[in-house]
Amino acid sequence: MRKTLISLTVFLITLISCGESNINNFDTKMPTFTTTEVSTTSSLSVEKTTTPDPDEAKAFDLARQEMVKMTIEARGVESPDVLRAMLSVPRHAFVPEEYIPYAYRDHPLPIGYGQTISQPYIVAWMTELLELEEGDKVLEIGTGSGYQAAVLVELGYVEVYSIEIIPELAERAAVTLKDTGYVEIHLKQGDGYYGWEEFAPFDAIIVTAAPDHLPIPLVQQLSEDGCLVIPIGPPGGYQTLWKFVLEDGKPVGYSYGGVSFVPFTGSGGVPSTGESGEPAQP
Repeated sequence: MRKTLISLTVFLITLISCGESNINNFDTKMPTFTTTEVSTTSSLSVEKTTTPDPDEAKAFDLARQEMVKMTIEARGVESPDVLRAMLSVPRHAFVPEEYIPYAYRDHPLPIGYGQTISQPYIVAWMTELLELEEGDKVLEIGTGSGYQAAVLVELGYVEVYSIEIIPELAERAAVTLKDTGYVEIHLKQGDGYYGWEEFAPFDAIIVTAAPDHLPIPLVQQLSEDGCLVIPIGPPGGYQTLWKFVLEDGKPVGYSYGGVSFVPFTGSGGVPSTGESGEPAQP
């Protein structure tokens, strides 16, 4: 068991308006909260109890409200359900301790193993593109930190499945989702390129890493009129966010412009899943 004191200042409220400058430039003299963690590496049965103080919880709430208003809603995301979910999910709970002060800035943050937690705007935008309805079954490829999965669960009316290829991230995400109360989710550690055939078909599939081609196994696991939202492009090259809708058994693609994601990992992809997403810079 270890006890960690984490500092957090009122700067958290204003960080999201500070642009894309180096996160290491910020002073982080802040009030504290205590985290008690009991863990085991032999299974996913890791428990973590966090007791934030009221002032800190309020600061997080205010920062999250500002993030949604200024960097998500202001950029065109309109779905009331998506906006509500983004207001509710505590992004700071899904990032490593050293990045908690920057949790509500609108850019990806490292989560280890060469992966990142996606930019909040991208999470909201891709969730909106899924056009989910009550009772839909959705599959996420690349659990990463668990943040995108939590947003999907927070919608409150869909059944969520998520696959992560990196064992350590799969374990950590399972713990974080449990600790934050998002237990209504099906998690699997494995190669997401081949989907989750056991539970197919899915009404929607969301991919949080970029393969260099459209994964046919995922298309084959869509229900008729189901949609697949996925970035596609070469590692380090220009990637495009696509939405494919299965019409008469064939995928019809719609392009939504340039994005930047970590490359896809797995036997059918190129090196690396997990989240990471932001619009491509001009």
